[in-house]
Amino acid sequence: MTAMPLFHLAFPVHDLAAARQFYGDLLGCPEGRSSDAWVDFDFYGHQVVAHLSPDECGHRGTSAVDGDDVPVRHFGAILSMAQWEQLADKLRAAGTKFVIEPHVRFKGQVGEQATMFFLDPSGNALEFKAFGDLSQVFAK
Repeated sequence: MTAMPLFHLAFPVHDLAAARQFYGDLLGCPEGRSSDAWVDFDFYGHQVVAHLSPDECGHRGTSAVDGDDVPVRHFGAILSMAQWEQLADKLRAAGTKFVIEPHVRFKGQVGEQATMFFLDPSGNALEFKAFGDLSQVFAK
């Protein structure tokens, strides 16, 4: 059996210490290799790399999705519903300012999902979602 490929994403941050606090401490992503210019994180089994590049930080555009203005440039993970609820509670307790509050979108429709959006300290948008039925992830 072939192992499932791992996803890799590199993104800009304005401060590596802030990235370590956010991705490592708040989100619980173990740190991998690093240098003075970047740091790897185990992002739910996938590799994301925060690169020091302040001029490239932040999100700009949004797109309308089920009544929300979704940041176009974003990344995240699909969690189990229990993990998603636990993360939403943790983020609320930490005082996280949500771009889109945790809620269920496409309610009663194909693709129904729990979703939430928030920004890291460098303004990168993250979305975490969960499906009650994983067969709905790519359903049309």
